[in-house]
Amino acid sequence: MKGKFPFKPTTTLIIVLATTAGLASLIATFYSLSRLQPSQPKGASTPATAPKKPAVSVSALGRLEPLGEVIKVAPPPSLGGSKVAKLLVEEGDRVAAGQIIAILDNYKLKEKAVKLAEEDEKVARANLSIVKAGAKKGEIEAQKAEIARLKAELQGQIQQNQAKIARIAAELDGEKRKQTATVGRLQAKLGNTEREFRRYQQLAKDGAISDSELDARRLSQQTAQEELEEAKANFSKTIATISQQLSETTADSDKTTATLRKQILEATANLDRIAEVRDVDVAKAQTQVEQAIASLAQAREEFNLTIVKAPFSGQVLKIKTYPGESVVQGEGIVELARTEEMLAIAEVYESDISKVRLGQKASVTSENATFSGKLHGRVKQIGLQIGKKNVLESDPAADIDVRVVEVKILLDPESSKKVAGLTNAKVIVKISS
Repeated sequence: MKGKFPFKPTTTLIIVLATTAGLASLIATFYSLSRLQPSQPKGASTPATAPKKPAVSVSALGRLEPLGEVIKVAPPPSLGGSKVAKLLVEEGDRVAAGQIIAILDNYKLKEKAVKLAEEDEKVARANLSIVKAGAKKGEIEAQKAEIARLKAELQGQIQQNQAKIARIAAELDGEKRKQTATVGRLQAKLGNTEREFRRYQQLAKDGAISDSELDARRLSQQTAQEELEEAKANFSKTIATISQQLSETTADSDKTTATLRKQILEATANLDRIAEVRDVDVAKAQTQVEQAIASLAQAREEFNLTIVKAPFSGQVLKIKTYPGESVVQGEGIVELARTEEMLAIAEVYESDISKVRLGQKASVTSENATFSGKLHGRVKQIGLQIGKKNVLESDPAADIDVRVVEVKILLDPESSKKVAGLTNAKVIVKISS
């Protein structure tokens, strides 16, 4: 027996072995019974309260931005190359909507154009009023007086011409009678001398007179004949001359009266034109007024473009163009933002975005100690696109190509005020469930 059991079992060892065997038997029995028990149906209440799940939060890098983002205030592209003449704000200034930020160098030129357009409009309106009112009373009376003067002149000219014609006609008639009498007398004289000459011819044949006496009678007869011919010639010449004068005077009279009658007709037509208010004249004047109004509106619009105003209330973050410099396209004059309401743009990993809901609370801290303490806000907007990260981590081993979703956290007023001047500051965002 000694060779088979080199040591003698003690009482303590026996107790330990017995206890171990009993515990193992108890565990086996409990396991067997638990497998034989039916499983609890779904929906049945359990006597013990289920343990609470631990709170889940999402952390992400982000940046600070004003609500509505930062805009570059600039003049219209149509004024390309314009220079800033006067800058009325400084960096950090808060401006109201419509407040003047800058004035461009073509301000005075456009201002003069507006004044000129205003004067043109006044002239056009005055002309329209004149056309609608018709001619002035004085102009009408003056034209009537002119017509009366022309009529009186015509009447006087007619009377004058008639008198002249009558005088010439009387002169012609008198000359006719005078010349006729002269011709008659000379004809009678010629008849006497002819009879006397014939009688002396007979006496000469009979030898009662000498040849010299016959020659004297022949000369008297020839002289009488010549006087008669001369008288007839003078008669024709005088009558022709006076008749010509009468014809010319009559023609001049007709011409003068015709001219005066034409002038009277023209003056009467001019009076009608002055007194008449034609619709076509009113329409033309009205069109000129509308054109002047349109030109004035355009001039004012171009003038307003020389004054650069704030499109909304906000804060000037940066001045891009100073007085004397040309406005560079795409740069603008100042950068403006609504810093009274700030956002934290968190770049949440694609794998965590399902844990983010609108309205969740969020806390924001600075990664680089740009500000102290925590900022508070709520999830305002969850992005609809998945893209690459814009905020770089300080850890060089971080995956910069990781895909993220931008989540906008609207900070409360106190937090917004605290970081109003820290646009683009790098932050750490923690979104609580």
